[in-house]
Amino acid sequence: MGELLGTAVLVFMLDTIVISTFESDTKMPNLIMSILIAVVITILLLAVVPVSGGHINPVISFSAALVGIISMSRAIIYIMAQCIGAILGALALRAVVSSSIEDTFSLGGCTVTIIAPGPNGPITLGLETAQALWLEIFCTFVFLFASIWMAYDHRQAKALGHVTVLSIVGVVLGLLVFISTTVTGKKGYGGAGINPARCLGPAIIRGGHLWDGHWIFWVGPTIGCVAFYVYTKIIPAKHFNAEYGYKHDFVGVVKALFGSNV
Repeated sequence: MGELLGTAVLVFMLDTIVISTFESDTKMPNLIMSILIAVVITILLLAVVPVSGGHINPVISFSAALVGIISMSRAIIYIMAQCIGAILGALALRAVVSSSIEDTFSLGGCTVTIIAPGPNGPITLGLETAQALWLEIFCTFVFLFASIWMAYDHRQAKALGHVTVLSIVGVVLGLLVFISTTVTGKKGYGGAGINPARCLGPAIIRGGHLWDGHWIFWVGPTIGCVAFYVYTKIIPAKHFNAEYGYKHDFVGVVKALFGSNV
């Protein structure tokens, strides 16, 4: 329930921020949007962490299962709750915005391309599939490496404290949103999702072009999570998880299932 409600609030607030910043007359909507996203994510994480660990993102749940902090079955339950919560959050947003705003901003959903009117008929604006996929992979890995890593490492989490770690998570996500929406400079591309559930909610409620390239917002983060897990297995043990063992580590679970010869 913590993950479900937390993700519902997350989707409602983030998509509201996306719509309101671009609807305003500010000269740098991307920057303001990124700052607000960082603040909102930090606050929500602080609220949900005591209940469920504060994932509210399939990326965190899946990577935590790979590393071994939680079991894969718990991760699946969390991800299902997050997806349901995202749908509820998108429904709540649809209930409070006008139809014109819903049409213009597609409920703040994740887009790779959009169809826009052109001089000789409709044209497609946005990012190429390969570029969008690589952005998802890179941004997901950087997100895990630069912030979630601190939460996974007991020593850093204890030394820095929950407030500091969760604030860093929010800031890193805000920076990645700003970079991905600014560096490409492509109209029609909504920026890196880094949260498949957040992309799924508006896609189910709004539909239409939000399904175009939607798979990128799942495949990209999945690859990024696997790359991060490989990284944690490569580095020397003394630099990570020195005093504690993760009994749900993916490789360890596979070995236990199929024997030590795996």
